[in-house]
Amino acid sequence: MAIFCWVPAVLITSLIMLILLDIGNDPCELCLRFSVGEGLEWVLLAIGKCYFEVSISYRPDMCMRVSGMSNEAEASQQQQRPSPRLNERILSSLSRRSVAAHPWHDLEIGSGAPTIFNCVVEITKGSKVKYELDKKTGLIMVDRVLYSSVVYPHNYGFIPRTLCEDNDPLDVLILMQEPVMPGCFLRARAIGLMPMIDQGEKDDKIIAVCADDPEYKHYTDIKELPPHRLLEIRRFFEDYKKNENKTVAVNDFLPSASSFEAIQHSMDLYAEYIMQTLKR
Repeated sequence: MAIFCWVPAVLITSLIMLILLDIGNDPCELCLRFSVGEGLEWVLLAIGKCYFEVSISYRPDMCMRVSGMSNEAEASQQQQRPSPRLNERILSSLSRRSVAAHPWHDLEIGSGAPTIFNCVVEITKGSKVKYELDKKTGLIMVDRVLYSSVVYPHNYGFIPRTLCEDNDPLDVLILMQEPVMPGCFLRARAIGLMPMIDQGEKDDKIIAVCADDPEYKHYTDIKELPPHRLLEIRRFFEDYKKNENKTVAVNDFLPSASSFEAIQHSMDLYAEYIMQTLKR
């Protein structure tokens, strides 16, 4: 809504105060034009409670415009929060090709390792998609869709800052109630070891439970699991590559003490790998 009024110039000050105090929050506009001399015009434009604009013009060549804000608007502007600072890691990494954290190297294994440790989920429970860590970028990539009509029986991933003889981080199968999205990390407790030979190469798996799942966190050793649960796990790994004409052999499950030793060994290999890298 626009209202145009012609009034004497002496009322400018009082009208400005009236406008700033009395105009409500509705999206209305008030435009006042004051004749202040031959060929001169003073225009006051007010919108809401916080903004007004004044222009003095001489038709048609000269125009001088000044803008201002009410005290209320200035106070509001001063109270605005400053822009957030960038994370120090990002600032220090701007010269690199990537600033993303690498889940294998940047995520700590945790002070409770090798008993309780952080692990990164690559494959969701119930998935037929074989996701895996892309070691170059640190992203989770799709490796393949399983050829057999089976799905992963539990969440599957790796333990950060570990290294095995196949130059990959140590694999872990995490038993818990719910599927977890690929790329998430959680706390797990090792309860056993599943020795496995994949295409003639050692590829052992840590069997663990989610340390923060009330249904599973009380398990401390693989012998406490129902026998059928272990049979399901064994059968999955024996069968999931058969249609690819690949051979997988699963040996007898080992107790929690063996899993602690395997995790500690992989932690030591990783530390040695880091030292060799620094020397180079």
